Amino acid sequence: MTTVTLDTKGMNCPIPILKARKSIKSMAAGETLEVLSTDPGSVRDFEAFCRATGNSLLESSEEGGGVFRYVIEKA
Repeated sequence: MTTVTLDTKGMNCPIPILKARKSIKSMAAGETLEVLSTDPGSVRDFEAFCRATGNSLLESSEEGGGVFRYVIEKA
């Protein structure tokens, strides 16, 4: 499995979601996308994004320094 990392630190909504959507389009089913974000609103945004797109949110965590990490598996 290939994991692509997308660094959206310092960007605010809706930029992290738009960048994730663009990255996922070019991926094959089963591949994972790791997204790093500093936007606290991204927690809610990525949950809603995965529900709406059918992709799986495998991980959602807050790393040190206010960095949020998401791992999304393409459906």
